[in-house]
Amino acid sequence: MSTLKIEHRTEFRYEAEIHSSYNEARLTPAWLTRQRVLDSRVDVSPLSWSTGYRDYWECDVLAFEVLQPHQSLSVVGSSLVEILPQPARTERASWDTLHGPRFQDLLCEYLDNSEVTEPPEELAEFARETAGKLSPDATARAVCDYLHDQMKYVPGSTNVHSAAREAWEDRSGVCQDFAQLAAGVLRSIGIPARYVSGYLHPKRDAAIGETVQGESHAWVEWWSGEWTGFDPTNDREVGDHHVIVGRAREYSDIPPLSGVVAGSTEHLDVTVSITQVS
Repeated sequence: MSTLKIEHRTEFRYEAEIHSSYNEARLTPAWLTRQRVLDSRVDVSPLSWSTGYRDYWECDVLAFEVLQPHQSLSVVGSSLVEILPQPARTERASWDTLHGPRFQDLLCEYLDNSEVTEPPEELAEFARETAGKLSPDATARAVCDYLHDQMKYVPGSTNVHSAAREAWEDRSGVCQDFAQLAAGVLRSIGIPARYVSGYLHPKRDAAIGETVQGESHAWVEWWSGEWTGFDPTNDREVGDHHVIVGRAREYSDIPPLSGVVAGSTEHLDVTVSITQVS
């Protein structure tokens, strides 16, 4: 078990004065069986109006407006999250179960691919061949291992609008690409998979109280009788250094920040700091 303090700071600076800005922030960790949110808040400056709601994906959202002249905007999400030990995974679903009509219907949203998550045929063929030899759970793990082996993590190599197949073509991408590729490949062989947005404490041996530069991170969960989280970027199971904010089909469903600004070009700075407090 671990308790993590997270600060996600986003600073926008505009070349000229802005008179209106309409935004949504998804920066609040989810309250789940595996994690307890002990404290969380989102501070915006300047701010004219805000309201909170829970979206279709059960993600907590702060919608806010700035209707006064401004040349900068600060959005800071602060949270304290306790991550609990997870019981050992047990596989409960066979290929026959996954391909049956009941689960095809119940989990249909996590079986269909979009243009963003549609995998290249080369990867889909690898997954089909692997599925012919292994169980659903072992196949999913093999797909994630293969992506990690074949691709390099290169910050800035893609953007939030990039399709997963573009990252595969270049054999490089960011965590978002690894997660969307993994989800797309698994869906192509009938394994329900969802994109997970959250945070990762990158230093496993950090001292208690030590603040490190963390990451706004993404990984995948697949269903094979229960939802199983795996981080293909780092090729490891999701554990007590991963904090979940939201889970959906792809990045565009649950972006950390989105909005519309009436005005000039913006400059963006994002930092995430994480402290393990216990």
